[in-house]
Amino acid sequence: MRARFNDGETAAVHEVDVEAVDGDLVFRHDRELHRWPLAGLEVEPLGDRVRLSRRDHLARLSVDAGDWARLAAELHPGAIPAAGWRREGRLVAILAAVAASAALVIFVGLPAISGPLARHTPPSLETKMGDSFAAQLHTAFVPCNGEAGQAALASFGERLNAAAHSPFQIRVRAVQAPIVNAFALPGGRVLVTGDLINLAQTPDELAAVIAHEATHVQRRHVMQAVWRSLGLGVLLDAMVGGGTGAGQQAVLLAGSFTNLRYSRQAEAEADAGGQQLLQDLGLSSQGMAPFFARLALKGEGRNAAAVKELLSNHPDTLRRAQESRLRARPGQPAFTAQEWAAIKAVCKTTPGPLRRLPRLP
Repeated sequence: MRARFNDGETAAVHEVDVEAVDGDLVFRHDRELHRWPLAGLEVEPLGDRVRLSRRDHLARLSVDAGDWARLAAELHPGAIPAAGWRREGRLVAILAAVAASAALVIFVGLPAISGPLARHTPPSLETKMGDSFAAQLHTAFVPCNGEAGQAALASFGERLNAAAHSPFQIRVRAVQAPIVNAFALPGGRVLVTGDLINLAQTPDELAAVIAHEATHVQRRHVMQAVWRSLGLGVLLDAMVGGGTGAGQQAVLLAGSFTNLRYSRQAEAEADAGGQQLLQDLGLSSQGMAPFFARLALKGEGRNAAAVKELLSNHPDTLRRAQESRLRARPGQPAFTAQEWAAIKAVCKTTPGPLRRLPRLP
């Protein structure tokens, strides 16, 4: 039968005559005799033609599908392998299976084990990890200069710690950064940016945000998020090869508040738990609803871009504001008038230029 032969080294295609002899496909090209064992052929259907190749060779034969079918019928069953994917196709299938397995680990396995890992992480180790993350963030999040305001925030953290019965000391600190946010680090540190303090209209609102973050610490949500990031880093190194730095980069990003994302369940727990902490202290828990509602409805204005940063970390803000309103109870303000004035002025002066945080893709 006639076939088109490509030697795998050039783009040239040659017409050759092929026949089956003693279990081999035999043909001549350029005065050279070629013998391809039928049992070792890889057969790939291509519409009205069939492409034949060998596992140990780059050369190809292309024959008419009808001619190939007739040859197969003349030989005994099993002499010619059935048409199917060649090695490139099998490689694609293997890579697809690996990708599916990796996705299963990332989106199912890591979230499933991160909770138990977080609960069994020694508090001393988590505290050391938090100190390390804080050192990494120091140049981007400069502590504010207002000593009276810092003292008021620290005192409020101590009060929350007494009610939370947490293995960590809740240490609240105001920082200057070009972003509106409050976030917790492993080990009990809660950082509040000056821009968020500026947006808070009442002591109750700021207290609710801080209590929310303190609950993340109390329930080990922070460490759970860190374990997810660390696990992803290890998985990346395993997939792309150790020593590439992919895992190390993920570990570093785990220390950044922009990478410590919580599940909706964890956010709901932090909302309810934060309000309960305030109520246990006899403080008003009415500040959470108006603060989140105002953020959710703020779509324009000079603070819109900054607010978007906070909303990206706290999804479904309007719905959560409605739910927190139902749980709200009156109580004493978290700060005296003097403390509140000091907190509002805590970040008015900060030494040195601020460094804008790099945006994650």
